Amino acid sequence: MRVLVALLALANLAFFALAQGWALPYAGLSRHDAREPQRLAAQINADAVRVVPADVAAAAASAAAAAAAASAAD
Repeated sequence: MRVLVALLALANLAFFALAQGWALPYAGLSRHDAREPQRLAAQINADAVRVVPADVAAAAASAAAAAAAASAAD
């Protein structure tokens, strides 16, 4: 029983160290902000992206679909 409690305590400490980020380099993991830096470097016009409300996006999508259908009909 003591061995089981000791193993659970060690597992709990290991999980705590991973959750706090202390053991990430030892586990072969990295922080969230350091993941895939090549993707961040490869972004083109990242500042041109803007967030719009859902109703504006839906209206733009339906307008684009209507324009595509009209050009396909011609």
